[in-house]
Amino acid sequence: MRDYVILTDSCCDFSAQMVEELGVQVLPLTFILEGKEYHNYPDNRDMDPAAFYAKLRAGTLGSTSAVNAATYKAAMEGIVKSGKDILCICFSSGLSTTYQSAVMAAQEIRSEHPGCGIAVVNSRAASLGQGLLVYLAVQEKNRGRSLEEVRAYAEELKDHICHWFTVDDLNHLKRGGRVSSAAALFGTMLQMKPVLHVDDAGHLIPITNVRGRKASIKALVDKMDELVEDSSVVFISHGDCEEDANTLAEMVKAKYPVKRLEINYVGPVIGNHSGPGTLALFFVGKHK
Repeated sequence: MRDYVILTDSCCDFSAQMVEELGVQVLPLTFILEGKEYHNYPDNRDMDPAAFYAKLRAGTLGSTSAVNAATYKAAMEGIVKSGKDILCICFSSGLSTTYQSAVMAAQEIRSEHPGCGIAVVNSRAASLGQGLLVYLAVQEKNRGRSLEEVRAYAEELKDHICHWFTVDDLNHLKRGGRVSSAAALFGTMLQMKPVLHVDDAGHLIPITNVRGRKASIKALVDKMDELVEDSSVVFISHGDCEEDANTLAEMVKAKYPVKRLEINYVGPVIGNHSGPGTLALFFVGKHK
């Protein structure tokens, strides 16, 4: 069995330490603030997450762009020339063209390097939901499973990666078209906090509204109570609200025998649309 590399993109929101531990390769997406282009590397070399969120709080509006096919092709070619195959797990096609870029690049590499093995998986996930899928795929690889076995595992598992999150500021969702201007205005006045999830197609879907931050955090745990299938690994991401993330983590650990719980920032690609105060919970459930 040929060795293979698990390749993903920076919307997995892994820390640099996680990337090193797991041995994955991560391609950066791009974000633009105040006319300057930055790359979203796991080690945050271009911009510290706290600085990014400070700019958003100050009213800066940014934009983002996907990993293009040329970047994927260059990365894939380097791996194939090293004698290894590739399992590429991409940011949801419902939120980005990153997956399509990877598919295009893989087709070109296969035609230029007959016999190489490249599998591309549309995670239909985002942030540490994508990260959770990649993490669990790595665990299977480390158990000695082949590229095709892990690809099939990831394809089945992705329909069970639950993404539940809330935001603190409705205006960022308004800019992204997730809520209307009127809903944002009245929701802000009434301290309403939306609870959203990523659906089976990988789109962000508002589900309900609760009043106040404490209630919205509890609502995330309630959703876990309703859906959880495996609580051994739980990931939490946050938009520069680490105290709330720690509160959520303690609530989860008080109810479930969690073996590993990781907390990290929502990266700038998702954070640009969800805004400061975003709090997200990811776990393996009966279904999304």
